[in-house]
Amino acid sequence: MMRLAAFEADQNLETKDGGPFGCVIAKESQVLVSAHNQVLKDNDPTAHAEITAIRKATKKLGTFDLSGYTLYTSCYPCPMCLGAIIWSNIKTVYYGNTAKNAASIGFRDDYIYQFIQNQSEHEDVLKMISFDREETLPAFNAFKDESEKVIY
Repeated sequence: MMRLAAFEADQNLETKDGGPFGCVIAKESQVLVSAHNQVLKDNDPTAHAEITAIRKATKKLGTFDLSGYTLYTSCYPCPMCLGAIIWSNIKTVYYGNTAKNAASIGFRDDYIYQFIQNQSEHEDVLKMISFDREETLPAFNAFKDESEKVIY
């Protein structure tokens, strides 16, 4: 599986679709999908290999729940991808390169991790302002009372 993830990463050296990152989602040694980073191709900062693979997998399966599947990625996932992996219910991730390997070629995620852990000055990374909660709370209250809601 990691060989296929590495192959996907290698493709970007030729296609220039994005960074050198590849991903495979599989179940019991059967490949469901493989993907590579497409940030530059799609002009989409969220089109990392893991996100692209998750999108392909959920579309193929017709569900947002990837329970029972395993993700293989050529590099330790960034915070966004980690969140998507957790939201999709994938419980096991195998990764090749480390976050330090990624940082050594210019892909630094450490400031995002620091922001999430409240270890950085928020405004250096992103300014977060609580605003007009009374305007947004009614939708949450209505959802809370909904009898046929789907929690994901």
